Amino acid sequence: MTVPRHRSACPGLSAPMPTGDGLLARFMPTAPIGLDAFAGLCAAARRDGNGTVEISARGSLQLRGLTADSAPRFAAEVARLGIAADDGTVLSSALDDAADALIDAAALAAELRHAIAAAGLALAPKLCVVVDGGGSLHLDAVRASVTLRAVGPAREPRLVVGSAARGECPLGFVAPSRCVPLVLALLRAIDAQKKGNRDAGCRLADFGITGPPPTFPQRRAAEPLRHHRLRDGTLAIGIALAFGHAGAEVLAELAAHAARCGSRALRPAPGRALLVIGVAPENAATLHQAAERLGFIVDAGDPRRRIVACPGAPACASGLIPARAIASQLAATGIAACRGVIHISGCAKGCAHPAAAALTVVGTERGCGIIDNGTARAAPSRHVEPADIVAAILAAPIARAVHG
Repeated sequence: MTVPRHRSACPGLSAPMPTGDGLLARFMPTAPIGLDAFAGLCAAARRDGNGTVEISARGSLQLRGLTADSAPRFAAEVARLGIAADDGTVLSSALDDAADALIDAAALAAELRHAIAAAGLALAPKLCVVVDGGGSLHLDAVRASVTLRAVGPAREPRLVVGSAARGECPLGFVAPSRCVPLVLALLRAIDAQKKGNRDAGCRLADFGITGPPPTFPQRRAAEPLRHHRLRDGTLAIGIALAFGHAGAEVLAELAAHAARCGSRALRPAPGRALLVIGVAPENAATLHQAAERLGFIVDAGDPRRRIVACPGAPACASGLIPARAIASQLAATGIAACRGVIHISGCAKGCAHPAAAALTVVGTERGCGIIDNGTARAAPSRHVEPADIVAAILAAPIARAVHG
């Protein structure tokens, strides 16, 4: 078994991370957030932070602009509001009551969290266990160390090391009753290998997994920005935050519109999306219109979804260019209406999009570096001043390549 590599730090509620605009706190809601609690969260983001709320690629909530004094108050307020939060070690499907879900992924994820805590496992930052309920809003694109995916008709979770979206092989089928002890055994093996014991492993046969690994077919990419039918006949309507962030006041206004449309809760989802849960079908158009007026993305084909941008300068201390401002300018030109991803990164770390993109603009000491079909860590082919970057991209041959 290959042990995945992980970066070294995660800014949690109890340990926010310093950045350019103060402290950043990140947490993963483990259940839908009631509308009153969400409104309280937005008020706390304005009071204790700078009012900027982000949703990460994995569906975590991030609050910016906290201080050493306000960060503990904010964490206490999240607890007081009854918002169930995790550090993101165990991630489950965002819609457990979706009509096409095969298992209660939230319940299995909760059992895993309890077992990991009871076992006293100190897991490495960025290590992630995914519990995928098997519905269309799946988690194939989430990088994980251990993945449990439900498959039918037997509704048996299938165990996979790594992410199926990256072509890594499944280990086999495992009975639901053996999921938790098997995941614990795998996590212990991963931890031992990270500590230098390369012989550490896990006997799959001890958990009923025998024979050659089964075929793991690829699924159509999950699309949060659509109407997801729930078991009670209502809808979960997906919207997205442009470039992954929005103001707390605007989000609070969205929650108020959601309440008027009969919604009962909101939940962040992978893909920097927000699910409005429990909307009556006849109110869907009204909610869409309200969200669009507030500046949210409601159309899966919106060009802004092709652009991934980190905060950049001055919000991030590592940022050398105003990444989100540049992203907004690029989106207005229509260049993002292409099949590839455009990545605007404040620095070479490339936090917002570690993978290669059709076009990457990276902040450097020499200005904006331009990279064709590469990551932010690649060597730029040329550099231009930030003020000239949009014109330079539109005028260059690379613009035709992106449109192609």
